[in-house]
Amino acid sequence: MSDSWQNVVLRNQHPKLRMFANCDPDVSSAKSEVQPALRVASVELAASTPPLATAIAPDAAPVAGTAKKHGVDVQAQREAVEVSVFVRSTDTLPSVAGQQTLRGMATRRMTLDEVYNLAREPSTIFIEPADALKLPRPFKGSAGGTAPTRRVPGATPTELGDGKGMLIGIIDVEGFDWAHPDFLVGGKSRFVSIWDQGAKVGRNRKGLKRGRVITAADMQSALTDAAKIGVSPHDLEPQSQMAVGSHGTHVASIAAGNSGLCSAAEIAAVLIALPEDEIDRRTSFYDSTCLLDAVYYLLDLAGERPISINISLGTNGHAHDGSSILDRWIDALLAEPGRSICIAAGNAGQERPEAPDDLGYMMGRIHASGKIDAQGLDHILEWQVVGDKIKDASENELEIWYDPQDRFAISIRPPDGDWIGPVLPGQFIENHQLPDRTLISIYNELHHPTNGANYIAAYLTPFFGDDLIIGIPAGVWQVRLHGLVIRDGTFHAWIERDDPADLGDGNYFWPSFFTEASHVDTSSVSALACGQRIVSVANLDEMKRRAHITSSQGPTRDGRLKPDITAPGTRIVAANGFGDPNNPWIEMTGTSMASPYVAGVIGLMLAAEPTLTAAQILGIIKATAQPLPGATYKWVNDLGFGVISPAACVAEASRALSRTELKKPTAPATGAPVVAAALHPASARHAKPPQLDAPQGPHHENHALTVREGRLPVARSRCRQHPRRWRYARILRLRGARLPGRMGGRHRQGPRPRLCLTCRSGSHRRRAAAPRRYGEVARLRP
Repeated sequence: MSDSWQNVVLRNQHPKLRMFANCDPDVSSAKSEVQPALRVASVELAASTPPLATAIAPDAAPVAGTAKKHGVDVQAQREAVEVSVFVRSTDTLPSVAGQQTLRGMATRRMTLDEVYNLAREPSTIFIEPADALKLPRPFKGSAGGTAPTRRVPGATPTELGDGKGMLIGIIDVEGFDWAHPDFLVGGKSRFVSIWDQGAKVGRNRKGLKRGRVITAADMQSALTDAAKIGVSPHDLEPQSQMAVGSHGTHVASIAAGNSGLCSAAEIAAVLIALPEDEIDRRTSFYDSTCLLDAVYYLLDLAGERPISINISLGTNGHAHDGSSILDRWIDALLAEPGRSICIAAGNAGQERPEAPDDLGYMMGRIHASGKIDAQGLDHILEWQVVGDKIKDASENELEIWYDPQDRFAISIRPPDGDWIGPVLPGQFIENHQLPDRTLISIYNELHHPTNGANYIAAYLTPFFGDDLIIGIPAGVWQVRLHGLVIRDGTFHAWIERDDPADLGDGNYFWPSFFTEASHVDTSSVSALACGQRIVSVANLDEMKRRAHITSSQGPTRDGRLKPDITAPGTRIVAANGFGDPNNPWIEMTGTSMASPYVAGVIGLMLAAEPTLTAAQILGIIKATAQPLPGATYKWVNDLGFGVISPAACVAEASRALSRTELKKPTAPATGAPVVAAALHPASARHAKPPQLDAPQGPHHENHALTVREGRLPVARSRCRQHPRRWRYARILRLRGARLPGRMGGRHRQGPRPRLCLTCRSGSHRRRAAAPRRYGEVARLRP
């Protein structure tokens, strides 16, 4: 294909943006109800479009007036439709107020026409829409008056500290009850700032283009005035979301409440706007750029102070290999010392129902994988569209990623329909209408700019008319992958599931998922939790001594070991936000509860050593993790490297940067035992290296030994007759092994030294044979 400007525009835009551009404003308005990176500027247009809850089944649709329109009203689209995107460029992009820029990466909110023009720029590498943020859906238990037990049983505050001097950042939803007793000390809230991104009115901080900021002074004034007039402080300083049993309050309580881990740290929070009203959803952005804005806000607020941030939200889009722009951007921000971000691994681990009425598996079957062994072979995936079991009014998305040395074609078959395709590499079908009025788009792309991998994107879209919406037929859609060129053949597929949509009559539009035959119960960790430097946290069910059934599993698509760690996240009692004052505590279960636990531990680590980097923090957490009883230190896909050990993490952090020079090796004591230094006990780190004598001979002088973990040590001695020569003897105690040649015989008490090659004493006719290699030879200069 010639490198025409049309081809440049196509390859520089994500397929979803190209699909958005091929829609009228009315269609875009309907899509924006479930597409968080798409919005319409006109409230009138948003209100004139039928809500998705009114969708009808294909069988009930009229024949007339339901054909796809050809041609797009470009002028109307330019004025009415905007998208939220990430941009990658070879040039340093200019700063834009209210949007983020980091060298060649930027977030932008622009019209589709502006996206088109930017894609034509020679410096543009790629433009992709921001990802949808998934609402955390923990299991909520009953509220009560019993306060939680200590977060770290068996450890004293002296051992752990209280996080004083730290800033704990919380990015979450449903509001923050900063006036809850768990955050009050001496009549003052420990919250220092809350940025409510969804607020429509009120004061705002300089540089923020949306929402409002509630400062510490605002909270203190509200507490004082509320007591005088007998109202809630939240009546005077309201937030856009104040749900009873709020998720954000519960998370903040675990990490930094008075009952939490960092009980003396200051708390700053960002309330992500995930609007419930359909008009608000159509006229606002609620995507992953909002998450990046929140991270920047908290880092700016922290300044030079160390900060530990928790994010209990996730995304499913992209390749799950840490290569997305957002993942790399966060990794770049974490290069500065004194910063850490914990992200919940996700609650997509359940693969089958636990009870007849258990629907948790619908949220779990998001991943499939397989291998096409040879050219000419096929593989079929079964994609279950659910909705209300008759039709689905939301847009369903599927991404398939495979290695760049392979070539796949794809065909899709609707329920009771004919095969569509095959679509070959480099080809695409866009908004193709089926007989049941469903529109299907398939893009077979080569060499994604961020990771070089090949990927296939498939979209199922309802028909959006002027006054009606025709849903996608529920049932099993078959996706066939054809092996064209096979050198490896491995592939992974993820469903970008949407959240269940409440229809208002007790029914829901449920997200699509893979059938039991196609689902593979691995690699379900949130794409956001696949970054290199973030801490990915799984949910431990302490009572059952295993990962909770809903906790997402690893590894990443490129084989990296995520999640990193597991922490208590099952039936966790913490603050009941905006609830009954007589029942100030509530129980919840999910990775959303495990992640703030780790964020709190990291807060204690940074309080002990503020200059730790995110990489060092992650290394310490892995090194001190403890396996469950009966398990080993080996990484497992649902628990990571083990259960976090708060006391060991803090102890290791406090001494991680100290170095001691060994100026004069001590002489070994006769008969001293060989002991391998243990990793975890505090006394072992500063213990002297083990010493051992070698047997004395007529020409030998003893020197220290080096012991390496998991290896047999080597005794070393210097020949007096030939001082520049060394001889080695393996320590064979408890093995009863033989040394060949003149050094033969059983030696359980210690080694016999080997003669140097120059000295012929006792072996003039041949060299002394080398000892058997049971371990690595270790040399140490005297």
